[in-house]
Amino acid sequence: MPTAKKFSASSIAARLLGIATTVGLACACAKDAPRFETEKIAVRVVTVAEGLEHPWGLAFLPDGTMLVTERPGRMRLVTTRGEISPPLTGLPEIAVAGQGGLLDVILAPDFPRSKTIFFSYAEPRDGGSGTSVARARLDKGLSDVKIVFRQQPAVQSEGHFGSRLVFARDGSLFVTLGERQATHFSVRAQDLETHFGKVVRIDVDGAAPRDNPFLNVPGARPEIWSYGHRNVQGAALHPTTGELWTVEHGARGGDELNITRAGANYGWPLVTYGVAYSGAVIGVGKQRAGIEDPVHYWVPSIATSGLAFYSGDKFPAWHNNVFVSALYGGLARIELTGDKVTHYERLLTKIGERIRNVRNGPNGYLYLLTDNREGRVLRIEPADK
Repeated sequence: MPTAKKFSASSIAARLLGIATTVGLACACAKDAPRFETEKIAVRVVTVAEGLEHPWGLAFLPDGTMLVTERPGRMRLVTTRGEISPPLTGLPEIAVAGQGGLLDVILAPDFPRSKTIFFSYAEPRDGGSGTSVARARLDKGLSDVKIVFRQQPAVQSEGHFGSRLVFARDGSLFVTLGERQATHFSVRAQDLETHFGKVVRIDVDGAAPRDNPFLNVPGARPEIWSYGHRNVQGAALHPTTGELWTVEHGARGGDELNITRAGANYGWPLVTYGVAYSGAVIGVGKQRAGIEDPVHYWVPSIATSGLAFYSGDKFPAWHNNVFVSALYGGLARIELTGDKVTHYERLLTKIGERIRNVRNGPNGYLYLLTDNREGRVLRIEPADK
């Protein structure tokens, strides 16, 4: 259970109703925070909150309060001072097993008016489970909950649910989906009749937009945007082009950073830079005509988990750099020229944490979630500010 200070239900309601006026973040233990040297700047990693159980998704409310999901099926508010709320009420039934549970959360573009959020989770169903997306109104808890998307078909597996949520500039919603891990499911990442190993694009009611690439292809799921993915858990829009970029887990090696374009095939399990956990060869090789090459790949795997383009003002030298969080610890920092990688750096490798997510904060800092039984919200800030 969370060990940080709790705040009252009346305080929660005040924040949700927009009464609170706190802006920015208070300094939480900054003077005692560990210092890390990077190629361009020294940073401190400040613990904002701790005691969260396997935190997964993070979204910032307009006043800076954080909305955090915990994989075991809880959603909480975390204040700028690190106070953690009781679990919010109103969540649907969640399949909490293996890698399944409550996953990502994102605010609707019109949140200040509508108080609408979207969240993804492993949903228990006849035949097993699948990744689903629901929308809800954030009030004193969650209300008006409606499921807008269900990965099809449901299967008996506890692995590879995805799932990140990203709103495109046109208001449509990208949802990343895993191929559900078992070999007989994995091959269906190439099968347009399923949602396994796909990125899908829907509108806020769950319908497929009219310009989706497979909308009029007989037998294809109309929501599919791209296919041939293994387990995409990081996604963000490029700050200049607005294109969707994603990172996905390889098997033993072969994690990928991709520009995820309409109708494109990203190869799994036909093409990969990794091998099976047994060491066996997967598919037909590393490249094949008609299959997209990754912008960057990792061998050995770092277990890519979250993705953000840095857009704040606290680290000018990192402007528009790509940050990829890793379950094997730390962050990858990637510099780009166009869509080409020109420099690569691993950060925070000695932090000793599984980093589940990386996000831009509204105050210009970077935020991390650590995926542990006693998980933390961390803030990266300049050491000499």
